[in-house]
Amino acid sequence: MILLNEDTRCIVQGITGKQGSFHTEQMLNYNTKIEAGITPGKGGQDFCGVPIFNSIEEAKEEVDINASIIFVPANFAKDAAFEAIRNLNLVIIISEHIPVHDSMEIVAYAETIGTTVIGPNTPGIISPGIGKLGIMPTHIFDEGNVGVISRSGTLTYEIASQLTRAGIGQSTCVGIGGDPVIGTDYIDILERFEEDKNTDAVVLIGEIGGNAEENAAEYINKNMSKPVVSYIAGRTAPPGKRMGHAGAIIQGNTGTVASKTEALNSAGVEVATMPSQIVELIKKVI
Repeated sequence: MILLNEDTRCIVQGITGKQGSFHTEQMLNYNTKIEAGITPGKGGQDFCGVPIFNSIEEAKEEVDINASIIFVPANFAKDAAFEAIRNLNLVIIISEHIPVHDSMEIVAYAETIGTTVIGPNTPGIISPGIGKLGIMPTHIFDEGNVGVISRSGTLTYEIASQLTRAGIGQSTCVGIGGDPVIGTDYIDILERFEEDKNTDAVVLIGEIGGNAEENAAEYINKNMSKPVVSYIAGRTAPPGKRMGHAGAIIQGNTGTVASKTEALNSAGVEVATMPSQIVELIKKVI
């Protein structure tokens, strides 16, 4: 597994909100180590036995923490992220609709500090059997040796479910987020999977827009010894129209399914035309 392991001890920023409280309970039920919650003004309370503090600095005086998952509203997400980046090693930003300029500042700040940021607009991370820091339904995942990286939460769930039903478990599944500006990209995760002794093959789920998949293909070609298979969503998208995610838009001849598929094929990555084909492609390489 990568990023999330037995030593990950997390706080939930926005734990008392509707989404924060619901998903905290789900994460606890999956045996994730949630050590504290952060809601300014609610310090001294608790949720499901998890103590709540007014700030991360305050929490660090009482509990041992090294990661955060953020559920705060978009307008407050930058401040929450900056506080987490200053104090912790891993920050997962679930929040949607964060202004692009805020995301740019978050990512730039994380790079200067050296903190790993997943998201924004991510379903999070799950290492089956270890825990989850995210919003994914746990019953569709199973322990195994296939790593999954995706820009799409829904497609992560669909493909993980198909793998599980076929008896193929997952080491870690990472949703990198569907916004135009995100912290950790495909290459960062591919590098971690390449070094991970629990991962034998990787599924890369992409979508139209941008050149992240093309860049990933170049990295795979030069650096990956482990097999990678892929699926690219958005085959029917008309040029210039955004489809789903803010980053899923084709401009000119770049960012198309065809250009991404060609780049991945050139790197030795077989690309499925339908999500349902991923299982067969994985069976061929493991």
